[in-house]
Amino acid sequence: MKIHLSSVFVDDQDKALRFYTDVLGFEKKHDVPLGVDRWLTVVSPEDPDGTELLLEPAGHPAVQPYRAALVKDGIPATSFAVEDVRAEYDRLRALGVRFAQEPVETGAVTTAVLDDTCGNLIQIVHSA
Repeated sequence: MKIHLSSVFVDDQDKALRFYTDVLGFEKKHDVPLGVDRWLTVVSPEDPDGTELLLEPAGHPAVQPYRAALVKDGIPATSFAVEDVRAEYDRLRALGVRFAQEPVETGAVTTAVLDDTCGNLIQIVHSA
């Protein structure tokens, strides 16, 4: 068994697609109209047939209180692996990305937490 799909709830799918592709560097995989929303996924260009991230509309009534509680407590919605957290932090800051947590080293793990502009905190991580 392996993870095929994961999702993050987003306020605006178009805005999320721009952020996740133009800023974070993912590639669009699927974009299927479903009424007013879409089945919209992105993948890593390093693994185009790997795990997809669904940019899921945040319209369900339970989503807003759930996400607000996570953000208030500083809990990331998901985590992305990077080769160098400090370099990625610097690259993203230069693009105007706001970070809720600057890079922190805890033993063999370095993390930072960014705001995806779509209602979520996202952790970037590298394990030595």
